[in-house]
Amino acid sequence: MLALVLGAAVASRALAAQQTAVLAGGCFWGVDAVFKHVKGVSQVVSGYSGGAAQTAHYDLVSEGDTGHAESVEITYDPAQISYRQLLQVFFLVAHDPTQLNRQGPDVGSNYRSVVFYADQAQETAAKSTIAELNREHVFATPIVTQVVPLKGFYPAEAYHQNFLERHPDNPYIVFNDLPKLKLLQQKFPTLYRP
Repeated sequence: MLALVLGAAVASRALAAQQTAVLAGGCFWGVDAVFKHVKGVSQVVSGYSGGAAQTAHYDLVSEGDTGHAESVEITYDPAQISYRQLLQVFFLVAHDPTQLNRQGPDVGSNYRSVVFYADQAQETAAKSTIAELNREHVFATPIVTQVVPLKGFYPAEAYHQNFLERHPDNPYIVFNDLPKLKLLQQKFPTLYRP
């Protein structure tokens, strides 16, 4: 019985140590898939952020005028991976932060690049990461990613969750998202989790 109590206490502390990040970088299927393969990440949920709760539905968000962006909520252990490392994966692998209101074939403000920060530390990390990448000319054109306060995150419909895992042969996934997993493994081999 004592072992069960101690095990529950350890699990409870581990959960309490978890933090979240909300990022938007085009279609949430690919961003979701990338972060599910990052060490230290325990959960990734596809959803919507930037608009109101009552408009957080795919059919409405797809119209492009709800204020929402397709986003992911990443739960991670800061003892294993830092917020700044998550941002590096986001900017260098998960999407192209230089495209305004689009990612690849997807066009509209609902596909914009956004860091939704939960506190000042996240805001500072996002702005300094962008400044550093721009200063080092990592991309041919400047980063257009918005850095805005997180007002809410709303999980997407069930059929959008774990999309790559459930549909690895979907042509959109094969062309747009599977290459991101290869890039993650190449650029961040120590962070990659099969």
